[in-house]
Amino acid sequence: MKRRLCLLLVCFTLLAGGRAQESDAPDSAAAAAQTQTVNAAAAVASGQAEPRTPDFMEVVVDSALEIFDVRNSGNTTAHYVIAVLIIIFAFLLRKVVTVIIFGFFRKMAARTKTTLDEKLFPALQDPVATLIVVTGIMTALKVLKLSPSGDDALGYAMTVAYSLTLFWLFLRAFDTILDHLQAAAKERQMGIAAFMPWIKKTLIAIVVVFGVLLIAQSLGADVKAFLAGLGIGGLAFALAAQDTIANVFGSIVVAIDQPFKIGEFVQIGSLKGTVEDIGLRSTKLRTPERTLIIIPNKSVASDPVTNYSRMPQRRVDLTIGLTYETKPEQMEAILGDIRDILKQDPGVHQEFSAVNFLNYGASSLDIQIIYFATEPAILKAFELREAINLKIMRAVLARGLSFAFPTQTVHVATLPPPPKSLN
Repeated sequence: MKRRLCLLLVCFTLLAGGRAQESDAPDSAAAAAQTQTVNAAAAVASGQAEPRTPDFMEVVVDSALEIFDVRNSGNTTAHYVIAVLIIIFAFLLRKVVTVIIFGFFRKMAARTKTTLDEKLFPALQDPVATLIVVTGIMTALKVLKLSPSGDDALGYAMTVAYSLTLFWLFLRAFDTILDHLQAAAKERQMGIAAFMPWIKKTLIAIVVVFGVLLIAQSLGADVKAFLAGLGIGGLAFALAAQDTIANVFGSIVVAIDQPFKIGEFVQIGSLKGTVEDIGLRSTKLRTPERTLIIIPNKSVASDPVTNYSRMPQRRVDLTIGLTYETKPEQMEAILGDIRDILKQDPGVHQEFSAVNFLNYGASSLDIQIIYFATEPAILKAFELREAINLKIMRAVLARGLSFAFPTQTVHVATLPPPPKSLN
C-alpha cells in the first residue's frame, strides 16, 4: 500500500512539474504551434501533403488532455507519465475483468441448464483481456505526439492489432459453438454428427479467408483484383475436380437429409449392406456376404435409398400348400387355427394380418399367410417366423392334414397287340 501511495505522489509531482514548465513558456509554445500551422497550410497550398484527419481515439485523447490542461503539441514529462499510467491502468483493468467479472459470469453459467455458456466464457477470456491491453497501449501512444510517419505507422499498427484481436475473439466464440453443436449431435446420435468435424474445418477455413481479406482491405490492398483472379482460378479448379466436388455436395445432401446412420442396414440402388462409414467422398457398406462396397456420395444422393433399419415392423409373407384330400370343413378349421396362432402371439403386430385359402395350385391347395413382426431386427423376425411355422405345423398335424409337395401322375395308354405273322 505504501509503495502505491509513493508511486502516485511521484506521478502527481511530475505532472505538476510539467504544468509549471508549460506556464513558464507560453509564448514559445504558442509560437511553435503557430509555426506548425503556417507550415502545414503552406504544404497543403503547394500540394506537397494532404491534411490528416484524426481518428476517434485521437480526438478522445486530445479532448481529455485539454480538460486536464495538458499541452497538445510536443511531448513533456506529463505526456510520458500519463502514457505510463494508462498502460498500468489497462493491465489492472485486464486483471479485474478476467478475475472478477469473468469469475462472476462463470458462476452464473454454472447455474444454467445449458453447457454452452460454461464453455463460451473461458474461451472469450483471453481475447477480451488482450483487447483491453491493446486498447491501453494504443491510447498511451496516442497521448504522445509522434511524427507524421510515426502516426501513419501507428495507424497501420492499430488496424492490424484490433483486426487480429477481434478476429481471434470471433474465431474462439465460433469454434466453441461448433464444438458444442458437435457434442450435442453426437449425444443425440444424429446422422450429421459424422460430418461435424469436416463441417467445422470448412467453416473455420471460410472465416479465416474472409478475415484475412477484410484485414488486407482495411490496410489498403486491392482485394477486388485478387478476388477476380481467384474466381478465374476457381473456375478452372472446379472444371478439373467436378467429380470430387459432386461427391462433396452429395455428402452435404446426406448430412442434411440423414437417410441413414452408421450401423443401419440399407439398400442404395441395387446394393445392400450395413453402413460402416460416411465420409466426405464416399459411403462404405458391409454386405451380408461380408464384402465391402464403397459408393461415391454423388450416387448416394441420386439413387433411391431404402433403410431397412427404420422399419416400424417387418413384413412376413408365407404360402403353405395342403393336399387335395383336404375337405372344405378341414380347410375352414385350419384357417381358424392359423388366425388364432397369429392373434395369440405377442411378437405379431395386431394391426394387420391375413390368412386366406387363396389358390388351387398344380399339386396343392394354397393358403397365403401375411403378418408383421413387431421387432424389425432381422434376427428377431427370423426367430418369430420360426416359432409361427412350428405352431402351424403342429396345428396341421393335429387336424390330420398333410402338406402337399409337387407330384406328377403319368397315365400309360394300353398298346394294341402286335399284328400276327403271315407265316
